[in-house]
Amino acid sequence: MSTEIKIATEEIKKHAGTLKIGDKVLLTGYVYTSRDAAHKRINEMLDKGEKLPYELEGAVIYYAGPTPAKPGQAIGSCGPTTSGRMDKFAPRFLDLGLAAMIGKGERNQEVREAIVRNKAVYFCAVGGAGALASKCIKSCEVIAFEDLGCESVKRLYFEDFPVVVCNDCDGGDIFSQGRSKYCSAE
Repeated sequence: MSTEIKIATEEIKKHAGTLKIGDKVLLTGYVYTSRDAAHKRINEMLDKGEKLPYELEGAVIYYAGPTPAKPGQAIGSCGPTTSGRMDKFAPRFLDLGLAAMIGKGERNQEVREAIVRNKAVYFCAVGGAGALASKCIKSCEVIAFEDLGCESVKRLYFEDFPVVVCNDCDGGDIFSQGRSKYCSAE
């Protein structure tokens, strides 16, 4: 049975062992947007031993490319993008201390193993509801790769941002287990 809990983003590692697939979570705290192009650059920076735009240890990455803010808003529409495009980078980032990722869609086996190995978590946010999600984002600051436009790395502040645990650190996978449960219900 799922639960609904509030978690500060800086405490995800502390709570990872208690989070189970299907849990509804409200996140509050800082997260970093990062998508394909930014992941590629960060990976290259790691290869060169360069300082990253943010510390991976304990960080939360939101796979999103927000639209520009309208007057009076912190951010424009900010829904999740498909996480699988970052799968080739995720295990390395997790091994370097990444606490959690937020996106949509399932992850490959290598990412799921890295989540378990590093006691991390993968959350899904509701796709197609970017305008609604933006109401939970209270600040947005471009911190790297401004030339990438909407795909630049941004530091966001979430307040009760709704997500669901889709991969937990015990190996739970809502996608495969959900399909299995659905198919056995016939």
